[in-house]
Amino acid sequence: MLCFRRQGGSVKLTTSRSINAKAFGKRLRAERLSAGLSLSALADKLSVTKGYLSRLEQGKSRPSAAMVERISHAVGVDSSSLSILAGYLPNDVAQILNRHPVEAPAVLRETFGEYHQAETKQVTSRSQALEQNSMRRWDELYEVVQADCFGWLEQRPSNSIHAVVTDPPYGLKEYTPEETTKLRRGRGGVWRIPPSFDGHTRSPLPRFTVLTDDDKAALTNFIYEWAVRIERVLAPGGHVFIATNPLVSHHVYRAMERAGFEKRGEIIRLVQTLRGGDRPKNAHKEFDDVTVMPRSSWEPWGLFRKPCEGRVQDNLRKWKTGGLRRISAEQPFGDVIKSSPTRGVEREIAPHPSLKPQAFMRQLVRASLPLGEGVILDPFMGGGSTIAAACAIGYHSIGIESDPEFFQMAVKAIPQLAALASSENGNGKPQRRNGEPMYQQSLL
Repeated sequence: MLCFRRQGGSVKLTTSRSINAKAFGKRLRAERLSAGLSLSALADKLSVTKGYLSRLEQGKSRPSAAMVERISHAVGVDSSSLSILAGYLPNDVAQILNRHPVEAPAVLRETFGEYHQAETKQVTSRSQALEQNSMRRWDELYEVVQADCFGWLEQRPSNSIHAVVTDPPYGLKEYTPEETTKLRRGRGGVWRIPPSFDGHTRSPLPRFTVLTDDDKAALTNFIYEWAVRIERVLAPGGHVFIATNPLVSHHVYRAMERAGFEKRGEIIRLVQTLRGGDRPKNAHKEFDDVTVMPRSSWEPWGLFRKPCEGRVQDNLRKWKTGGLRRISAEQPFGDVIKSSPTRGVEREIAPHPSLKPQAFMRQLVRASLPLGEGVILDPFMGGGSTIAAACAIGYHSIGIESDPEFFQMAVKAIPQLAALASSENGNGKPQRRNGEPMYQQSLL
């Protein structure tokens, strides 16, 4: 049975079963790690003890409604979902229930399967309902294909793609069947499995520093052969946003220019990760003042354009390409974007090792079609973050992925990722202008 009790400015939700404090704790821990905060760092931000925060994450304590708001602000997420997990209804939901005191309990029981039904016989879970509703909204916007992108590109008509947003494999080895098997086992190969921190495992990272001269030559040739095929299918004036990293970006950029693309700059994603900053392996105590590589705080995305046909204005009229979409009439798209690591809730949906956050991807995807028209391609789809971002913006897109497990992951994850609210503007909800979601860049 459901009942509601007002507590301060919120309404407290109680049920015949106790609130699942462990679910709140698990979500809190995931969001803290996604924000790159240690237990001590978050405790300091909240002005609470580390022990209290640890008890919350273990499900041994339940926070007040005010504490939930403070936690949400500190980790940069919308407070609604955390509030519900902690047993509090958001004020807007509470107002609806208060205005309809007679109908509300019956509607809630029917919605959550508690009206003469056992918990094991509920019709569907929230995530399943989310996926089903999202698929109905977006199934006409995107196409996903399990294939090798080289073969697919050779069959695609010329000038039929209007933008490419992608994160290719750079070691070439890391996504071979042998190496992905080692990755999934959690040991061996070119993948570095970071040590646990506060008892939690970090996302794996490929070891780009192990690339030999032959590996680097193979990488350059791989990108060149790929870029030649991309250049053919891309409409004149179409842009390519290609993720890279400071260790290999010069190889990638050289290959792209050799294939005929114009370099138009770089998008700098400012993000604090765990890459670099380590002391010498097996000698960290002896050389405790030494860092082998700088701690990475940015991620470069190369920006390239297929040459226009004539002037940019002529190209825009004919091909709908040639420039980048502005953020607003007053603000152009910029080349520095402050970004958090991928949120815990997104990694739960799509646990791909290179998953990019929706808040960041939606900004790139939106900018890639200057008039908001055309088709975006991600030939290395991975967990589906580019395609999900395109769905959220309302763009048409195509995703190609060769790995069967990653492909199935993307199929399931795309509608769920697309349904998530962006948190870049600080309140978990996308800004809107004329009814359209606006993903404002956060610049330093």
